[in-house]
Amino acid sequence: MATASLNATIRNDRGTGVARKLRQTGNVPAIIYGHGREPQSLVINTREVERLLSTISAGSTVIELSVDGTTARTLIREIQRHPFKRSIVHIDFQELVAGEKVTVSVPLRFTGTADGVRNSGGILEETMHLVHVRVDPSLIPDHIDVDVTPLTIGHSLHISDLSLPEGVTVLDDASATVCVCTAPKAAAEETATPAEGAAEGAAEPELIRKAKEDGEEEEKK
Repeated sequence: MATASLNATIRNDRGTGVARKLRQTGNVPAIIYGHGREPQSLVINTREVERLLSTISAGSTVIELSVDGTTARTLIREIQRHPFKRSIVHIDFQELVAGEKVTVSVPLRFTGTADGVRNSGGILEETMHLVHVRVDPSLIPDHIDVDVTPLTIGHSLHISDLSLPEGVTVLDDASATVCVCTAPKAAAEETATPAEGAAEGAAEPELIRKAKEDGEEEEKK
C-alpha cells in the first residue's frame, strides 16, 4: 500500500469569492468527508499538493492528511482542474474507516516481453492501464502486475486472466481486454495484398468473356 503525507488547514469561510481569493494567494480549497463525520472545508498549499501529485498515483495512494495537528487517513476522491490552465481548482478527500472497504483505481504494470513480440516481431497493444477494485484500505496495492511473456500474435489477456493480490476484487467486466499482441504492420499489409490481387484477377475473365461474346455477335452479322 502506497502512502504519502500532506498538510491542511481548516477553512471557515465558504463561497466562490473566497475560493477565488485562496487560489490567487497560492492555495487550493478542499473538503474532507467520510462515514460518520461532517464535511469540513480545508485549505492546502498549491505548490505542496502539486509536488505530491507529481510523485503518486492519486487514485490509489492513502494520504495521511494532517489538519491543524490531527491526522486522518484519506483517499483523494476528486481533483477539479481549470479547463484551460489545468491548475487545481478544488480537491475532495474521503476519510478512511478501519474495516470499511473502498473502491479505488489501481494502475496495471505490464511485465516481461510477449512471445509474439520477441519471436515474431509483433506489437503489444495495452488497451487498459487502470482497473477499478474494491478492497480494504490496508490492502490497497500500488499496482497489479500483468505478465505478458506467454502472449503470442493474435492472442490477448483479459481481466479474468489477472493474478490479483489477496483481498482485492476487480469491479470491471471480466471479459474486458487488457492487452493484445498484434502482427507487425508490414505483415498485415502483405497478407491483405494477395486478396486484393485475387479480387482483381477474378474481374478480368469477365471482361474477356464479354469481348468474346461481342466478337461472336460480329461474326453472326
